[in-house]
Amino acid sequence: MIAALLSLTILGLTLGLMLGIAGKLLAVEADSGIAALEALLPGTNCGQCGFPGCSGAATAIAEGRSSPACCPPGGKAVAQALAEKMGVSLDLSSVADAGPKLARVAEDLCIGCCRCLKTCPTDAIVGASKQIHNVLKEACTGCEACASHCPTEAIQIVPTPVTLPHWVMPRPLPA
Repeated sequence: MIAALLSLTILGLTLGLMLGIAGKLLAVEADSGIAALEALLPGTNCGQCGFPGCSGAATAIAEGRSSPACCPPGGKAVAQALAEKMGVSLDLSSVADAGPKLARVAEDLCIGCCRCLKTCPTDAIVGASKQIHNVLKEACTGCEACASHCPTEAIQIVPTPVTLPHWVMPRPLPA
């Protein structure tokens, strides 16, 4: 019993040391500019920009293949932050910004087909096969990926309701 425990401990330590050394020797350095742009993006990897996730969008923006306004869920705020980071001027009049949105499931229309579960990039939809689904408000980004795959149109994308923790005082109008 002691011999087995000792041999497994030595084996574990040896393999752990080898993995640590391999991680240091074979590390790939990421471009800090692309990492900074990716940090500004929402990180939902919804694909609405036409790129495979936020890292693909950040790479395209850094290489000049895409505009900083390519992220629909990010809206004007993300587009402006990306443009400032890149040092380019950006016309924000063409960027649609309807504010934060959430998906909502109409319980009377949901048939429990699970198509929305498979397409949600943030796993914000909970439910099971042949059961009514629900959306976790804290995880939903309003990317509309689930609404396009629902065969019964049970999922609607609605503006985020104004609640006390999320309320922001609007700026006063100029006199």
